Parts: sequence; structure tokens; C-alpha cells
Amino acid sequence: MNARKIIRIAMAVLLLAGVTTGTLMALKRMHRPERSVPTIRVTRGNLDLMIYTSGELRAGKTSMLVAPSVGTSLRLIFLAKTGARVKSGDLVADFDPSDQEHNLEMASYDLRQAEQAIAKAKSDASVQESQDKVDLLKADFDVRRAEMDVSKKDLVSAIDAKKNLLALDEARRHLSQLKEDIASHSVSNQADIAVAEEKLAKARLSMQQAQKNIQSMHLRAPMDGLVAVQENRETNFYFTGMRLPEYREGDEVQPGAFVAQLLDMEQMEMQGKVAEIDRANLSPGEPAEIEIYALPRLKITGKVKDVAGAALQSAWFSDSGTSKFGVVIALEHPDPQLRPGQTGVVAISAGEIKNVLYLPPQAIFAKSGNPVAYVRKGKEFSPEKIKIARRSETRIAVEGLAEGTEVALVNPEEAAHKTSTGAAASPPLGGAKR
Repeated sequence: MNARKIIRIAMAVLLLAGVTTGTLMALKRMHRPERSVPTIRVTRGNLDLMIYTSGELRAGKTSMLVAPSVGTSLRLIFLAKTGARVKSGDLVADFDPSDQEHNLEMASYDLRQAEQAIAKAKSDASVQESQDKVDLLKADFDVRRAEMDVSKKDLVSAIDAKKNLLALDEARRHLSQLKEDIASHSVSNQADIAVAEEKLAKARLSMQQAQKNIQSMHLRAPMDGLVAVQENRETNFYFTGMRLPEYREGDEVQPGAFVAQLLDMEQMEMQGKVAEIDRANLSPGEPAEIEIYALPRLKITGKVKDVAGAALQSAWFSDSGTSKFGVVIALEHPDPQLRPGQTGVVAISAGEIKNVLYLPPQAIFAKSGNPVAYVRKGKEFSPEKIKIARRSETRIAVEGLAEGTEVALVNPEEAAHKTSTGAAASPPLGGAKR
């Protein structure tokens, strides 16, 4: 047997083996069982509306303690620690009153000077009044004597008579001028007294202001509560992510700065957010159960206090496609272990809806922006638009499907694509992250 014949036989064997392998693979594919699509039927029953959300504890009533406005920077000499419990009237923060005590001393000195100035002005006015009376009597006497001398004109020479007339005119002019001077003296004395009294009033006002400023240096609690010291923003530099320190004793504080906040621990609230679709199911007064992450064994109850009427503004980098609405739950019996800033989960009971058709969230999908359910029609599934009436965490009340309708629990249109390519199918509308 030559080499050419051997090669032909080998090629024929290889060709026969390839055909056999291909045939076996084709037969195997033909007999592969189709992947079944899990389904569920539309059910009629009662729907418990339970709404779940997470939130953060806040004090229902707060009071901010502000550094007094005294015109100059202040220095803290005492400050209660964050977390300290205080009673109404307790000292929370105290500032160095040295500058105001100096102002009080200066105002007291000005007050004493003003009092002395008033006493001197009144005394001078009294002396001036007495002197004016004496001068007025003397001038009046001079006028009378000059009139008597003039009346003797027949007994004296013509020259002396003329002199007596001139003396009478001079005495009368002096009396008239003196009366004008006396009136001017009275006005001037009253003005001096008024100026001194104005200085006294100014000094007295300065003293009252200094005393008030000294009293305002002591920041006292307006109510019972928990102290939360504020951040000290009196810094010359700041960078992103920097955590500012709290105020401490010895720090300088600008007038009007927020030094500490007082939190009323008897009125605690949980602030959270709910999805837009849950907003319609909420109303004030509905009961809620709260579980704090840090205190899992603590059972807390509350009631919905308020639900926002407008959607919250989301951050530009948020990946949420639905609007969020703020909700406030008032705690009924706050536990002493609770602290503002603690987080937890809230379960709100929004009531019960009876005799409705519902499906699980996994059976509802989004197509062209509308909720749909894939209804079985023979061996195929057809998408049909539905309307979502109400929803809970595990059930969704729907309209547009008859009771008992069989629907798919997975998207049959994407199941085949996922099987052949390994790509993940889009999540159902009802089971999307809320």
C-alpha cells in the first residue's frame, strides 16, 4: 500500500468522525428541554399597607444659645460638654466679663461726675439768683435816688440839675440792662443744669447697659435638655473634608455666634424619606414602629406627625429615579438611651385595603415607561399595561387584570437573551430598589 492511499484513508476517517460528532451535538440540542418561565396568578384579598423607610433621630424642640452682642470679641471661661444634661436655669456657657466690668466702672465714675456737676450747677444758679436779687435792689435804689436828685432842680444850679438828669438816665439804663441780664442768667443756669442732667442720664444708661451685658455673659438653659456644643468656625483656613472642632473653654467667640444648642429630649422625632408612590398612602396620625440600629432590642412606637407636600431636592449625583418626600414620626415615649443623630428603620402601618387584586412586586415590569405584566397566552407571554393602585413591601394592588390571570415572574423577553449571552435582565418595576 503506497503512501498516497494511506493519506486518503486517514482523511476519510477524520471526515467521518467530524460528521458523527456534529450529528450527535445537533441531536443533543434538539432534545434539550426548554427553560420554563415561573409564573403566578392574580389573587384577590386584603392588602396591608406597610411602608418602610430609614431615618435619623432629631429633637422635636431645640433652643440655640448665642454669644451676647456686646461689640467686642468674647472669651469663654466655662462651657458645658456635649451630651451633658441640664435643667432649666442651669449655666451652660460663661464669658469673661472683664471688659464689661471696666465699662461699668467707667460709667459709674461718669455718673458720680454728672451728679456733682448737677449739684454745682444748681448751687451756682442759686448763688447767681441771690446776687441778681441784690443787684436788682441796688439798681432800683439808684434809680429812686437819682429821681430824688432830679426833683431838686430848683434848689441846685443848672449844671448840677443837668448832671442829675444824666445820672437818672444812666441809673435807668443800668436797671433795664440788669433785668435783661437776670433773665439771661436764669436761662443759662437752666441750660447748664440740663447739660449736667443729660450727662447723668447717659452715664446711668451706660451703667444699665454694662450691667445687662454682664448678666448676658452667663448663658443659662431656657429648658431641660441635652447640650450640643457647636463647631468653632473662627478659623483662617478650611479645606474639603475638614472637621471643625467644637468650642472649648478659652476660645474667642464673636458676638452673635452660635455657641451651643439645647435639645429637648422629651420630644424626639424620626425624620425620613418615602418614595413618591408611598406618599399617597401616608397621613398624620398613622402608627409606626421604630428600630434603632445601635439599640436593636429597644422597642419604640410613634405616630406620623407630618408628611411633606413637596418632593425633596435630590443631589445631582443621585442615582434614584423616583422623587422622595420627607416624613416626620413623633416618638410616643422617648427612651433615655436615645440620642439625636442615631439612625434606624421605620415601619409605618398605613391601614388595610380589602378585596383588591394584587401581585408580588417581582411580577411587574416597566416597558416604554409604563408598568406591565406578562400574561400567559398559550405557550407565549404577552405584555399588558396595568395600573398600580396601592402597594406594600410584598404586594402591589393592580387594576387591568382579571382574577386568576397567570403572569410571569421573570421577563420572558429577556430570559432567552440572558440564557444565551449571560447578560443580566433588567429588574422588575415592582422589585426595584426604593
